[in-house]
Amino acid sequence: MTGPVGLPPTRFDYTAPAVAVAALGPVHLIGIGGAGMSGIARMLRDRGVRVTGSDSRDSAALQALAAEGISVQVGHDVTAVTAAHTVVVSSAIREDNPELTAARAAGLRVLHRSQALAALAADSRCRIAVAGANGKTTTSSMLAAVLTAAGWDPSYAVGGDPVQLPVNAHLGQGDTFVIEADESDGSFVGYRPHVALVTSVQPDHLDFYGTAAAVEAGYRAFVRTIEPGGLLVACVDDPGARRLADAAAAAGVRVVRYGTSDDADVRLTDLDPTGLGARASVHVDGTAYPLRLSVPGEHNLFNAAGVLAAAVSALPWDEPAPARRAPERVTQWLDLLWRFRGVRRRFERVGDAGGVTIVDDYAHNPAKVRAAVATGRGALPHGGRLVVVFQPHLYSRTRDFAAEFGAALAPADLVVVTDVYAAREDPIPGVTGALVADAVRAVRPQTEVKFVPGPADLVPTVIGAVRPGDLVITIGAGDITGVGPALLERLELPDQRGGRVADPTVEAI
Repeated sequence: MTGPVGLPPTRFDYTAPAVAVAALGPVHLIGIGGAGMSGIARMLRDRGVRVTGSDSRDSAALQALAAEGISVQVGHDVTAVTAAHTVVVSSAIREDNPELTAARAAGLRVLHRSQALAALAADSRCRIAVAGANGKTTTSSMLAAVLTAAGWDPSYAVGGDPVQLPVNAHLGQGDTFVIEADESDGSFVGYRPHVALVTSVQPDHLDFYGTAAAVEAGYRAFVRTIEPGGLLVACVDDPGARRLADAAAAAGVRVVRYGTSDDADVRLTDLDPTGLGARASVHVDGTAYPLRLSVPGEHNLFNAAGVLAAAVSALPWDEPAPARRAPERVTQWLDLLWRFRGVRRRFERVGDAGGVTIVDDYAHNPAKVRAAVATGRGALPHGGRLVVVFQPHLYSRTRDFAAEFGAALAPADLVVVTDVYAAREDPIPGVTGALVADAVRAVRPQTEVKFVPGPADLVPTVIGAVRPGDLVITIGAGDITGVGPALLERLELPDQRGGRVADPTVEAI
């Protein structure tokens, strides 16, 4: 299948008009246990569609769907698609999957998950699609949580698990639909948003795009899908997003800029990202307002500025612009941003034991890792050490960005690198986590680095290295998330030197 101009070919025509939900018939989702797929299943069910699904293994997500009355099965069986008219898959589902093979042989409609989501969002009066290499999950979650807290009852589909929201996808009664638009496979060109919010444009997902130039071409294709009369909201502190904004403005698209730059329409000054939260001044129409967040990190100040920029520029969609930007309205949005409590696996505090604080973060590209490490450094108590346990994600990403990962991890006091989480990829000869460990040593020789390829050795290694006052961050998009709870459990046990690990005396964050 030919992709949009400048993009690699894909299995799906993401630019095709959205299928009407009423025309889908019974829908079967292959890989229904995934975060995005389970949310789509719930929304289709809520629209009256008969939904079934399968996944390769059992999970809490699968059990939750079953408890809600959605028919699910563990394992893939060709008979699962017999009653379906439409089959939905993600990019992770390979063409040789038996259910997908059977669906194609039977001539069933096969949609990518993004196309199913586009069908659900098609009749919303204001679609807001949030894209970007970094920050899109938190930004889209923040926007959904803020609109929900404001009583708007938006529809939303986000890739994370917002603390304040009961589910990651919801079919609301309001006229706004918030979409986390995934650029990894080019599928973000199918949503036709009224508002496109781009946090950053950086060379990621090169396994799909091939080159940095193709990545930027993908984002330009995304901008071209903005509905007439819509707008692009872009972080102009990011060079790639700035280039995108300049090109969009030259093409006649309305552009709203945010960031610390002098030309930002929503401008941040006096940034203070240290401690439990973060604060800054934010300027709208020449007036400075205090921005306070309950989540840490400079990156979250930018995420909040993006949400505010979208809100004062487009919400409500049918309201005159001056009313959206009235001081009392801006103040209301800022109060709602203060109430945002974050997204699970985005610098999420796992717990404290033995004087050690453990945090988990989903970061999996160099910029995200750099932000997580910087946030950890800002939250570190006096005298404590920053310990990072990193699991690279994807062989191709590790091969392409080992040096950048090394630079991002180097500010830590101790870095423990484990082997690559393969996800959807087959191994690449010579590509292991050792590439990242060596890169850390090359960038900053004084940083202590350990490469621990075996998962069974990972927790004992960290336990043997940490001491009271340390902040430990587990970082990665794979199963590294299970390491934090295991560390907590071990830290609460008698240590190998006899006696118990000391009680906590300092809370890091």
